[in-house]
Amino acid sequence: KAGAEFWANSAQVWQNALSATPGLAAAAEPLTDKRFSAPQWRDNPVSNFVHQSYLQLSKQLLANTDQMPGLDEKQRKQIAFATQGMVDAMSPSNFAFTNPQVLEKAIETKGESLRKGFAHMMADLQRGQLTHTDEGAFELGRNLATTPGKVIYEAPLFQLIHYTPTTKSVATIPLVIFPPWINRFYILDLTAKKSFVRWAVEQGLSVFIVSWKSADASMKDVIWDDYVNAQIDAIDQVRALLDVPSVHTIGYCVGGTTLAATLAVLTARGAADKVASATFFTAQVDFSRPGDLQVMVDDAHLKLIEQLSAEGFLDGRYLVATFNALRGKDLIWNYVVNNYLLGEDYPPFDLLFWNGDSTNLPAKWHKSYLCDLYRDNRLVQPNSLSIGGTPLDLSLVKTPAYVQAGREDHIAPAASVWKITENFKGPIRFLLAGSGHIAGVVNPPDAKKYQYWTGDSAAPSFEAFVETAKETKGSWWPDWILWIRAFGGGEVPATGARLPGQGALKAIEDAPGSYVKAH
Repeated sequence: KAGAEFWANSAQVWQNALSATPGLAAAAEPLTDKRFSAPQWRDNPVSNFVHQSYLQLSKQLLANTDQMPGLDEKQRKQIAFATQGMVDAMSPSNFAFTNPQVLEKAIETKGESLRKGFAHMMADLQRGQLTHTDEGAFELGRNLATTPGKVIYEAPLFQLIHYTPTTKSVATIPLVIFPPWINRFYILDLTAKKSFVRWAVEQGLSVFIVSWKSADASMKDVIWDDYVNAQIDAIDQVRALLDVPSVHTIGYCVGGTTLAATLAVLTARGAADKVASATFFTAQVDFSRPGDLQVMVDDAHLKLIEQLSAEGFLDGRYLVATFNALRGKDLIWNYVVNNYLLGEDYPPFDLLFWNGDSTNLPAKWHKSYLCDLYRDNRLVQPNSLSIGGTPLDLSLVKTPAYVQAGREDHIAPAASVWKITENFKGPIRFLLAGSGHIAGVVNPPDAKKYQYWTGDSAAPSFEAFVETAKETKGSWWPDWILWIRAFGGGEVPATGARLPGQGALKAIEDAPGSYVKAH
């Protein structure tokens, strides 16, 4: 049946190519695929036939993957991922002699576009990483990560940054943010208009953020226990500095997964009251529905990671390449065409600059993270894992939690993030934001973009939540700050220790600090 459908559709492609006017259906199809949206793909009969044939073949290959018998779910996903990668790579848009735009520009520029593109390619080969943006357009502390503050504490694993208040008084309960160490912290302090940190400061919060150290050979023995202990250390440092019993916390991605473990440790040790609330940005604790990264967790990939981590750490460029591969059409081949074949100048794009600013990972931690969480899903198995001898049981955690997920998140799927609500026992507010893993989080109110959904956070399933959820236009940040303010606690003057470096912890250097700049 599949073969018959393929030949019937192929015959239609031939008929359209041979006709004086290509068929309307065939001509309209590539408009949904930006690789072939340029008029040259339709105006040139040969190019029209080439790309229509490619689209037809691609559909058939992917359909055959879905229909292959005798595969378990993970095998099917891995084959589908590999097939999609092959299909994306073989696109006629990726080759100079089958891309009419490339040929046209090469003729117009008398070959200068190809020369320039070749120079781009050679520079990237030397760098060992695909360039997405004009890196000279950005500098940390100049036009990225510019919220005023001071590094007030430094440990082998992290620096603690305290931001300068902009209001006369601040909330008594401070906020401590734990970003992922897979990426640089300044995704939450990108530009002034996109900075969650700056916005939180403007809301009258005392804001602290952890800047993790990019791994090197000295961190070959670092394991998850060290990151949990670092979070506890940061919480205790802020509590002591401001003389407060508790703090609000935020954990983003793996920083949120680790925050869940931290809460479990504090609960088991009778110290849960150190954390007044926990907010989770696109974080997973149950990895039974983990998203696209699951295809990267098998014996072959684990062996490759071991080989690449011989010095005790995994080069961050491998992680960048891995995440790019999850969306190869957009994050790899799109730039191969623009940068190498068309020879276009790199556009200044802050988010892509951050995306390419790779961090290294401790090898022992990374392997245990993939095996214990992604492969074996042990975090949600009571007492299966322990930190410093303290067994982890998420079902004992009663800390109030705000759980944010991204509707289009392919790294931490919303249905997977939802499972936090099924493991914690305290009051929870679940919110589904429009867009994905980054744009779903970094969505300032002034941008007036996207939307979010709220509803029954005690619903029996994510699907049940979605069925009755209410949509609200714009950023979800105002919803979060209302939730934070509901905890009360009053305000105090923004003086003394509430000013960076004016308390017991003296200023070490200006924000964003040196750890974030180290490679």
